[in-house]
Amino acid sequence: MTESAISKSIALMNPALAVQLFGTEDKHLALIEQAYEVQIFAKDEQIEVTGEEEAVGQSIALLKELQIVMQSGIVIGERDVVTAIKMSKNGTLSHFASLYEEEIGRTAEGKAIRTKTVGQRQYLHAVKDNAITFGIGPAGTGKTFLAVVMAVQALKQGRVKRIVLTRPAVEAGESLGFLPGDLKEKVDPYLRPIYDALYTIYGREHTERLLERGIIEVAPLAYMRGRTLEDAFVILDEAQNTTVAQMKMFLTRLGFGSKMIVNGDKTQIDLPRGAKSGLIDAERQLQGIKDIAFVNFNAADVVRHPVVSAIIKAYANED
Repeated sequence: MTESAISKSIALMNPALAVQLFGTEDKHLALIEQAYEVQIFAKDEQIEVTGEEEAVGQSIALLKELQIVMQSGIVIGERDVVTAIKMSKNGTLSHFASLYEEEIGRTAEGKAIRTKTVGQRQYLHAVKDNAITFGIGPAGTGKTFLAVVMAVQALKQGRVKRIVLTRPAVEAGESLGFLPGDLKEKVDPYLRPIYDALYTIYGREHTERLLERGIIEVAPLAYMRGRTLEDAFVILDEAQNTTVAQMKMFLTRLGFGSKMIVNGDKTQIDLPRGAKSGLIDAERQLQGIKDIAFVNFNAADVVRHPVVSAIIKAYANED
């Protein structure tokens, strides 16, 4: 610590929740210490923070926000602490507690699902308010998972009659014709993130029953041609790997009583050299059209391990 270091203390709002606030083996405190280059000591019912004045102030503000969320009965984990740190550094910490006010749905085990970042909350509201929503940004921002959660809620509440999930079936130079197995066996590996989200919300057995009954349909993008999708919640994932023609074909499938979500990452395009991404073209062509929204995610919205955000930023700087 430098000579200009100071120390400030705050009282624990609820000493019984101290273990949860500090994390297993004080992992939560270690994350805060690393992020702000401070030292944190727990003494009796006080938390003492030592470091540069600005860093100490930010750390204490963050610890207060975490405790406010915990006071409402919500159990916080490492991911929540990482989110709070990111929001603090982005100047949006004042919105942290509000992320926990709205429950989107529940997992098969009954665990509440909530937005984890400001970007996710904007995405949620955009989907509610528009017929077509584009979610554009890096992996790990929760685009696919949140889209599936919103689709499931719409189905449970009777706002739609079925869910249609699709994505381009050719990626990274691989062609379905060269892959072994029947069509389902060829396509399923590409759709694994979608299945994983469904299993988290419905459980494997219930998901399989809904798939068998056709209430949930998972299919390659080519199967959307010639159809009109009414009273459906339709999700296109990995949209950066659509061609312009495929994107136009997909968007014009929208029928009455339906919603569409189009998700993609413009930095992960696997189309053949010279082919234009339908996602990039749509972003350019469709801006300003009523009932179509674009939500852009960035590294701050990544809800994976903290190092993932750093990796994304490093590659973005190189690009």
